[in-house]
Amino acid sequence: MPAGLGNLTGQPFPEAARDALGDAQLRQNLAKATGTIRSKRAAVVGEMSDWAELRAAGAAIKDEVLAHLDSYLLRFEQALTERGTTVHWARDADEANRIVSDLVRATGTTEVIKVKSMATAEIGLNEALADIGVRAIETDLAELIVQLGGDRPSHILVPAIHRGRAEIREIFLREMPGVDPGLTDAPSALAEAARQHLRRKFETVDVAISGANFGVAETGALVVVESEGNGRMCLTLPRTLISVVGVEKLLPRWQDLEVFLQLLPRSSTGERMNPYTSVWTGPTEGQTSHVVLVDNGRTATLADPDGRAALRCIRCSACLNSCPVYERTGGHAYGSTYQGPIGAVLSPQMTGVKENPTLPFASSLCGVCYDVCPVAIDIPSMLVHLRERVTGEKGRTHPEKLVMRLLAWLMSGPRRWRGVLRAGRSGRLLGRRRGRIGHLPPPISRWTSARDLPRPPAQTFQDWWKSR
Repeated sequence: MPAGLGNLTGQPFPEAARDALGDAQLRQNLAKATGTIRSKRAAVVGEMSDWAELRAAGAAIKDEVLAHLDSYLLRFEQALTERGTTVHWARDADEANRIVSDLVRATGTTEVIKVKSMATAEIGLNEALADIGVRAIETDLAELIVQLGGDRPSHILVPAIHRGRAEIREIFLREMPGVDPGLTDAPSALAEAARQHLRRKFETVDVAISGANFGVAETGALVVVESEGNGRMCLTLPRTLISVVGVEKLLPRWQDLEVFLQLLPRSSTGERMNPYTSVWTGPTEGQTSHVVLVDNGRTATLADPDGRAALRCIRCSACLNSCPVYERTGGHAYGSTYQGPIGAVLSPQMTGVKENPTLPFASSLCGVCYDVCPVAIDIPSMLVHLRERVTGEKGRTHPEKLVMRLLAWLMSGPRRWRGVLRAGRSGRLLGRRRGRIGHLPPPISRWTSARDLPRPPAQTFQDWWKSR
């Protein structure tokens, strides 16, 4: 099982979410951060008169890639090879980790620097390198905070979103060698402390590992967009560069970047463009370059006509920032590298629903994730599709299915249904103080453990209509 796709919490989502809901500081941090990002995104997207057209173009380009992925991958490999990069193919996490470990071991180094890559978190690369005595150093500020704190990322874009400034200061004082004891929790002071710490690593470590936001099949170019400049340092200074890239990251043509370099920054950080956009088409002078193309469940996802559009995802995190469930539980409750609505569909598809059976239910199906997705992934429909797969497992009868069958029988007879509605008025004995019902006995407690039930009306609609 890939280290970042299995259940890292050891708990089903409902239990992990319930624990997270009890953390008032976490909820405050999440509400503030996601609210700020949502407002910024809305402002810059609102400036675009052709946003709907850009969104449709992005979806069409990604669908073209998915329809012809085999040929685009071969073209990408050829272009990379012609420009001096060695290409490796990995079927799963174990094979990808073995390839990268062998490449790093051959250099004789004991440290590598990394520019943020979700693919390496997905396959558990840091742990695999630690097993051979190599320390991986995260250079993205938020990833560094998570790493030094012995923590796990809780957001696709802002991995340390669950941490406050005071907590970050304590982590730096405790874990960062040579930090000024008078360090404050001002953002500028924390960023400067991280910059000084990382500068020494950029100057001395000879191996870097990167991800990629996009790969261009036509030219063999790889693209990383980021906000701090650490990516550019990782890509240019080390003598060995290893890029770990999911096979779905391709774009067919160079000109397609025109679409995605507008969609991605506006949807992710609420900026018109990223401060740093780094493009490389081979090793720099004196450098050795490798690209590891990783499948790890993507082919299985591609084979599902109802779920393959999840591979359009460009990891912008707009769905997380807009999701009412994520805002209240945070990312750790999902137990996967990919959190929020996209994680609820992507992780079960890549591992199989048996490994992540509760994630498809981690949603209210409000649909806001589809509204904000820059490549128009219909996440709500996919969630329904995956729920059907979970409840349709051989030999398993889900309680919800039984309830729905009973309701279908009751509602199919007008007289039966009128009787149920009238009998339901007895529920007014409950919830008199708050106007809603918070607790009911089993099996309905499965519902009220996570939701309030409205207090029944004093009169049914049919009775009201008849009385008038």
